[in-house]
Amino acid sequence: MLVRLMYASRAAESVNQEALAAILKKSRQHNPASGVTGVLCFSEGLFLQVLEGGRLAVSQLYNRIANDARHRDVVLLTYEEIGERKFAGWAMGQVNLSDLNASLLLKYSETATLDPYAVSGGVSMALFNELVATASVVCS
Repeated sequence: MLVRLMYASRAAESVNQEALAAILKKSRQHNPASGVTGVLCFSEGLFLQVLEGGRLAVSQLYNRIANDARHRDVVLLTYEEIGERKFAGWAMGQVNLSDLNASLLLKYSETATLDPYAVSGGVSMALFNELVATASVVCS
């Protein structure tokens, strides 16, 4: 059974581009063996990530993330059974926010700031889907 999970967390400490690249590299190395795919969005100390795959593999990965000292305020935003993946082509893609139009964020929230803690899980997923559709997704 396939599931899709979306969570948000705050970086426990400053995450620079090198640390983010290391996280993505590790994900891209380990996720294919467990059948997990997904996309990560990181901005100003916030992680917003969608994971897809088998229920057990996704649940185990989410539990590791929730217990990882690099994350704090880990919140499960959505969890659903799915018939097919949206992100099957990415062991772990990354949304590039450098060219993001602030009006897209304003479409879904009170301010032009990415804050999944201030909106519902459904709104976060709608925003995430649009981020993936409008921003470039980097994958290796």
